[in-house]
Amino acid sequence: MIHDARRAPRRHVTESVPVIDTMTDEVIGQLGNLSESGMLLIASASLVEDALYQLRFHLGGRGLASPVGVGVHLLWAVPANTPGQSWCGFRFLTISEEQRGAIREWVRAGEEAPAG
Repeated sequence: MIHDARRAPRRHVTESVPVIDTMTDEVIGQLGNLSESGMLLIASASLVEDALYQLRFHLGGRGLASPVGVGVHLLWAVPANTPGQSWCGFRFLTISEEQRGAIREWVRAGEEAPAG
């Protein structure tokens, strides 16, 4: 059994959720998973490790009807199997408490959903 040492539970994102760099207003990738403290991005843009970014994405439903805006720190990036893509791990630096709570509820709702 693999032990997940992350502090906050995460939920895999099953639908396509584009992530936008708010400084350039361009899509930089797709959301892979999400917790109240960070996210995994499947990046299609070249990003710099240890850099800070302002990002926006929209999950919809479950109290997240408006776009989520976050300030993030890129902790790590590794090439994906698909050329031109990479897996990127981000830690949230700035996020409103309202949006953090909505993400927490969204993650919990995924834990309660039946597998299958």
